[in-house]
This record gives sequence, C-alpha cells and structure tokens, in this order.
Amino acid sequence: MRWRYVLHVIGALVACVGLTMALPLAWGLYYGDGTAAPLGLSMAITVSLGGSAFLVFRHSSHKTSIMTHREGMAIVALGWFAAGAFGGLPFYLGGIFESVVDCVFESLSGFSTTGSSVLADIESVPRGLLFWRSLTHWLGGMGIIVLSLAILPFLGVGGMQLYKAEVPGPSPDKLKPRIKDTAMTLWKVYVLFSALETVLLMFGGMDLFDALCHTFGTMATGGFSTRNASVAGFDSAYIDYVITVFMLIAGVNFSLHYLLLKWKPSAMLKDPEFRVFACMVFVFIIILTTTVLIAGNYDNPADAVRYTSFQVASILTTTGFATADYELWPGLAQAILLLCMFVGGCAGSTGGGMKVMRIMLLFKQSYQELFRLIHPRSVSHVKMGHTVVKDDVIRGVWGFAFLWVGLLILAAFVVAATGVDVVTSLAASLACIGNIGPGIGGVGPTDNFAWMPDAAKWVLTFCMVLGRLEIYTVIILFVPEFWRK
Repeated sequence: MRWRYVLHVIGALVACVGLTMALPLAWGLYYGDGTAAPLGLSMAITVSLGGSAFLVFRHSSHKTSIMTHREGMAIVALGWFAAGAFGGLPFYLGGIFESVVDCVFESLSGFSTTGSSVLADIESVPRGLLFWRSLTHWLGGMGIIVLSLAILPFLGVGGMQLYKAEVPGPSPDKLKPRIKDTAMTLWKVYVLFSALETVLLMFGGMDLFDALCHTFGTMATGGFSTRNASVAGFDSAYIDYVITVFMLIAGVNFSLHYLLLKWKPSAMLKDPEFRVFACMVFVFIIILTTTVLIAGNYDNPADAVRYTSFQVASILTTTGFATADYELWPGLAQAILLLCMFVGGCAGSTGGGMKVMRIMLLFKQSYQELFRLIHPRSVSHVKMGHTVVKDDVIRGVWGFAFLWVGLLILAAFVVAATGVDVVTSLAASLACIGNIGPGIGGVGPTDNFAWMPDAAKWVLTFCMVLGRLEIYTVIILFVPEFWRK
C-alpha cells in the first residue's frame, strides 16, 4: 500500500470538493444572506489542505505504475469520508450546527445521497448553505470519483480500480474503451437530464434556486428539499408528476439512458432489469392506489394516483422526497413501501438499496437450487436475459446480500443500545444503509434525525457511506488481510 500515493489522490479529491463551494458562495453573495464568509473560509481551508496534500505527496505518484486494487478501494473509501468531513465545514462555520457530528451527518447524508437530515427548520437556513446542502447530493449522485475521472487527467492511471470500487451494481458498465471517456459520458447524460428537469420545474412555478435544489435531489436520488414540508410544500400536481418521472429516470441504469439517447431504445426494452423495475413500479402503484382508496385516505382517484405514484417512485429509487405522510396509510401500503426500501433502484443508477439486479439474481439462483433438487443431474446456469451470469458474480451477490442484511441488523442493535426504540432503530438503520432518507417510527416522513443521541448519529453516518459504496469498499478496510503484504 503506497500511502503517499493514496494521500496524493485524496488530496486532489478534497481540493475538487473545495472548488465546488464556489457555486453556493455565488448564491450567498447574490442573496446577501451572510453565508459568503463561512463558505469562502470553508473553500479556502478545503482547497488549501487538499492542494497541499496533493503537492506534498506528488513525487510518490508514478505515472507509469499501476494502481493496485487495494489502493483503489482505500482511495474511494477514505476519499468519501474526507469529502464528508470537509463538506461539513460550511455548516459548522455558518453556525447551523454546534456539534461536529451533526455537520458530518448532514454533509455525508448529502454526498451519499441518503437525504436523512438533522435540520429541524430547513426554511430558516440561509440560501447559500441550502444550495451547498443540495449540491452535495448532485456531486455524490454520479460520484465524486467518477467526476474526478472525467475532469482530472492525472487520475486516469488506475481509473478502473476507482470506478469499480465506487459505481453501484454487481458489474459496472464500461461504455468507452477509456475509463475517463466512460466517466465523461455518464456525466454528460447526468447533466442533460438535470438541465431538462430544472427547466420543467421552472415552468411549474419554481424559481431557479428551488428548481436547481430539487433537481439535485431528484437526479441524485437524494431527497434534500428547501421546504420543511419537502415537495408537499409547493402543493402542485404538475411539480409532483415532473419529479416523479425524473426520480424514475434516475433509478434506471444510466448506461441505458446513454443508449436511448443514441437512438437505441430497443436496448432499454430488452434489458431484463429495466423490465422488472418498470413492472414493480406499475404493480406497486396499482396496489397502493387501490388500498388508500378503499381505506378512505383519498376521495378523488386522481389524488390517490398522484400521491401513491410519487411515494413509490421516491422510496423505490431511494430518493426520499415526500408529498404525503405514508404512516397514516393502511398497513398494506406501508408494507409495500417497506419492501421498496429493501429493493432500491437499478444497478448503474444513482439509487441505493440492494438493487433490482441483485434481487433478480438471488431469486434466479434460489430457483435453480430448487430445480437441482428435482433434477440432480441437470446442467443449468443462471442467466440475465440471454447472458450467462458468471459464478463469481453470483457469489459476490450472495456475499453482498448477507453483509447488507447482517450489517443492517448490527447497526440496528447498536442504535437501540443508545436508547432508541427498536422500530425506529431498525428503520433508521435501513434508511441510512439503503440511502433512502426517511423511514418509519421516529424517523418517518414528517420527522428528522436531530433528536437521536450522538453515538447513534455516528453509527448511522457510517451506514450511509457503507450503503453508497456498496458495502465491500468500506468493510474491506476492517479485514486484517487487507493490510498484510
């Protein structure tokens, strides 16, 4: 492990995070809300320290050497924690939070696109800091590392190690021969959809500031809003449907969006994961709409469709926006939404959760084992579409599922040990490790995480990064063999 090289690259990533603070600084100057000083100071500290680390350790960066798999995972995991720590500086210097844990929690909740918040009164926060809060979503959505691969040529060496360590899903898609070109392609698609949603939201009555902030939360499947009541604060069916559509877009593999923009719609229609995802959305909306209408939660079927479709899209893609208090809905409706929390979006999307592809592979492998009991001499393979899935991918999926559920239960026990009730402990852990945002119980859609003990917040903060980096990249740092020569 070349630690000087690792620190060299992390320094560059931290400096990039600092440079992006120029955008909320501009908004702070525009509104004159008093955030220019804390944002400017945060930017100076972050760029200075990150740049210093990059320059001090630059002689350890050998352009001709190949980044090892271990170094790639260390850079990604430690880079995300570093981004979260420095990203919390504006909240601390701006006086939004007094405790360090709250600053780091809010920052990493943004970068990890979780959307869980410790802010009790969002609308009282100055707009410069609100913009930074939402911008962390957008940066973390496509990934800090992928962004850096797109714009920083010196990270081209060993780029695939960084890309594979960060991009969600069992097998990341490489759209171009060069990893830098792949990263740039994904970001172009990401920016295009973000610009389109911003324009459509402005047509619905949002100003540019609100439209950008909610676009950041939508395309990154994050969920930070500028209103205390989240998207419900705008009380607009048009805005609800626009955000619903773009949440679903963000929950689909961005490689498919790229192929669609290349006039290859058949690639999306033939993709088995997309078809299952689309069917789940349709079926869940039908079930929830029928349930809430029978229970009398809504008198108008149009309202029922509006609110249930929004919440299905929000929870299934792990965005976390809210337009209704689903804890007031019938038990079946809440159970469906709880199932959505476990599933998540598609592989290669900005969504969290276990991913639809992994759920499909687990079902296919389980069915194959049953088939072998009936036909012990048969030779069969797990297929995704017409492609045979390799055994190492299957093993990786089973290992991921075990670790995901095991760490979820462990985190729930630790949070419960801090004095939080069992239901809320499990819901909060699921909301954070699944990068969902809201849960049930004490962290429902109308609540926040501010009341939780500091120890619980640290655990949940760690869970956010675990979920965003797909477990392995972070947990491998705690395996003794990782550090041995």
